[in-house]
Amino acid sequence: EGEVLGLSGLMGSQRTEIVSCIFGLDKFNSGEIYLNQKKVKFSDASQAIKNGIGMVPEDRKRDGIIHTMNVRENVTIASLQKISKAGWINYKMEEKSVSDQVKSLDIKIVSFEQPAIKLSGGNQQKVVLGRFLALKPKLLILDEPTRGIDIGAKAEVHKIISEIAKNGVAVIMISSELPEILGASDRIVVLCEGRITDELSYKEATQEKILSSALK
Repeated sequence: EGEVLGLSGLMGSQRTEIVSCIFGLDKFNSGEIYLNQKKVKFSDASQAIKNGIGMVPEDRKRDGIIHTMNVRENVTIASLQKISKAGWINYKMEEKSVSDQVKSLDIKIVSFEQPAIKLSGGNQQKVVLGRFLALKPKLLILDEPTRGIDIGAKAEVHKIISEIAKNGVAVIMISSELPEILGASDRIVVLCEGRITDELSYKEATQEKILSSALK
């Protein structure tokens, strides 16, 4: 709880594949996953979500934002069970859920009905973040959370990640940018071809150590 664990490695290190297994998107042949000291194995992402895990994917436009939906629908799509009863959505609960995320993440929109695909890259990323924060997750996986957004939006996302951890959520963050990994992580696990080659605290981690371990 409250820790940002950075996963670092070069292309082909299988960082995304590992978190996809944790989130139930991919199957794995060996190894075990424990959540709160209990062994778990999810057959799909919906089971992971029910167990308090959220995942912001690497490719925001392909796997994150749902192009045919507006901001309201994109934010609440993962938490429909919480805001509905007998198949009917409670629109007051839905509006509050969206409003809370728009306000806390400072998502710049015209209205809740605005097509999410029309937002800037940074605001699209915040919408996807809001989708899983609305679930009040125990673990949030962030795969390249600042890829393709401008410097200002990156700073905002970094601040959000810090706040998420301060609120007691465990965070796993993948980033190809070493300054980002070094600046945002409490602990860093370095991978090479799916193997852990090093584990460093933020105090001892340097770009040189990470790159050296990534090549082992």
